[in-house]
Amino acid sequence: MVFFFFFFSFLSFCFFFFFNDTATTEIYTLSYTTLFRSGQNKKWGWFEIFNVWANDVQSLFGYTLAASLFLTYGLNGWAVFAAIILAGFFIMWLVNLSGKPSVKLGIPYPVFARVSMGVYGANFPAMVRGIVAMFWYGAQTYFASTAVALLIVGVTGKNGSGDILGMNNIQWISFVFVAVFQIYLFWNGIDLIRRFLNFGGPTVYVIMIILMITIWTKAGEGLLAEVGNIFSGVGSHEGGPFQAFLLIFGTMVAYFAAVVINFGDFARFVKSENQMRKGNLWGLPGNIVLFSFIALMVTAGSVVVFGETLTNPTDIVERVDHLGLTVIAAFAFFAATIGINMVANFVPPAYDLSNLIPSKINFRVGGLITAILGFVIGAFWVSVISNIGMFPFVNTLGAILAPVYGIMVIDYYIIKKERIDINDLFSSKKNGKYYYNGGWNTKAFYAWIIAGIFSIATVWHPALSGMGGYAWIIGAALGAFLHYLMSNNR
Repeated sequence: MVFFFFFFSFLSFCFFFFFNDTATTEIYTLSYTTLFRSGQNKKWGWFEIFNVWANDVQSLFGYTLAASLFLTYGLNGWAVFAAIILAGFFIMWLVNLSGKPSVKLGIPYPVFARVSMGVYGANFPAMVRGIVAMFWYGAQTYFASTAVALLIVGVTGKNGSGDILGMNNIQWISFVFVAVFQIYLFWNGIDLIRRFLNFGGPTVYVIMIILMITIWTKAGEGLLAEVGNIFSGVGSHEGGPFQAFLLIFGTMVAYFAAVVINFGDFARFVKSENQMRKGNLWGLPGNIVLFSFIALMVTAGSVVVFGETLTNPTDIVERVDHLGLTVIAAFAFFAATIGINMVANFVPPAYDLSNLIPSKINFRVGGLITAILGFVIGAFWVSVISNIGMFPFVNTLGAILAPVYGIMVIDYYIIKKERIDINDLFSSKKNGKYYYNGGWNTKAFYAWIIAGIFSIATVWHPALSGMGGYAWIIGAALGAFLHYLMSNNR
């Protein structure tokens, strides 16, 4: 695992040092940003932001996570809901901070990072974030294809044949279809993505409610009794109820961490800060509570109907064995997973690549590169990558990126006092405000390195394993604190 961490860190450095092209493309980037500052490309309101979070919550993994939180820690159901709601408000606070400068200035995450990291230095954390997103993009493309495969098997009654890289012919057809569909969405621009998110968010809720009612009908009065059993707490956590509460809170924050750092990639499209805040309010605490409630009811119903606890919705659909429900559920899982993939894993690396080499790579080409690399990763997901521990690797990179969030926020709000020179932000002149030391803010990087090492240690070192659930929060807070101390120690 350590080998893979250093390999992809080295890959990020190679991308930066061999292909960095900031100095030759400042005019292009600044002129594009000017369109957002003037409002010409600001078409998003609170509903679009609501659906960004709805699609983020509604993935297959999101359902399993929500259901598991009520079962894993042995905590009273009301306490679980309290931890989930608190996490929703905390994440809302985080994204309001990171999104405000992007709404105001029309800049995406890689450009905002220049304020604190330097006009050149910002490209490295952007590429690390981009590489993490590419891996998740490939993985989520495969997961979305399982919904299409579920539909094909349900309609045709055939289970597929052959075996190439661990997938049969139906699975390969489904995988290729999803990959091409995502490219189609992206290639037609952010406006089509916006419409897909606006369609997918509410539609998935309708379908999930249908699934809940179906399970409730089969379970009858026994469902509420089982909900009561789950709410009373199943077992007990060895660290006690307070630690269980904190772990649920930390787990929910970690789930959204990937979007928190680059939320500016979407906030730049929003018409006003008030619209962004309203969308975050309904989209985070509101979505999290509603989806967690649905997951709780369906999971409780599965215990009554099938005699076992099922936290994977595809397993529930297979047990129901109803063609109509299979078609509806497959569509829901497909739309939800595509939604989160576009939000968290497709748009960010497209921006990161176009920011790194904008004279050769525009937003579309950056997305196409992401799609190609993601296709390779997804193709090898079953046979290779899932067997070598990709999730700990990505969690480690998430811990590395956490200090960057803290550094960016403390630098903008406390050190710079929300004052940015937009022209210097796109200047590689040595006297520019954000040129620092050769284009790098060394103090910010020192803070990042120290905080990142400690944050990673909470994931891997046995002595700090008790902090593992809070790795992102610790890394972000420590990065902010160290950057503030170093920047004010002149």
